[in-house]
Amino acid sequence: MLKGIDPLLSADLLGHLAAMGHGDVLALVDRNFPAASTAGRLVTLPGVDVPRAARAILSVLPVDTFVEPAVLWMGAVGDEDTVQEVHAELSTVVDEAEGRPVAAAAVERFEFYRRAAEAYVVVATTEERPYGCFLITKGVV
Repeated sequence: MLKGIDPLLSADLLGHLAAMGHGDVLALVDRNFPAASTAGRLVTLPGVDVPRAARAILSVLPVDTFVEPAVLWMGAVGDEDTVQEVHAELSTVVDEAEGRPVAAAAVERFEFYRRAAEAYVVVATTEERPYGCFLITKGVV
């Protein structure tokens, strides 16, 4: 156990977050996402929803200030422009962690899959809400 580190951040997850460089992408996904077949590196967080996982991750991971949008979410099929509850909640968590508004936008489902397959690490949660899948670009400290 480390002092001042969220206990949700396992040694495995912390190692991946520390190894990521500026511009690397973290995929934070819900329980329906095909994480095991998509990820090159996979960390699972059972019993944890996306906002809780994001709070822990963003307590140590800076979000990029050079890329806009630095956060992408999977848009609902046929309704990509609608901001789902889980999207709004994650955006609030990101803004609070960064102390600034962070640009976020939707991406089409299959484009999300393609980008997630290229992510440095995929963090799979048990988020129940559909389309609770996000790509977060790492910034610098």
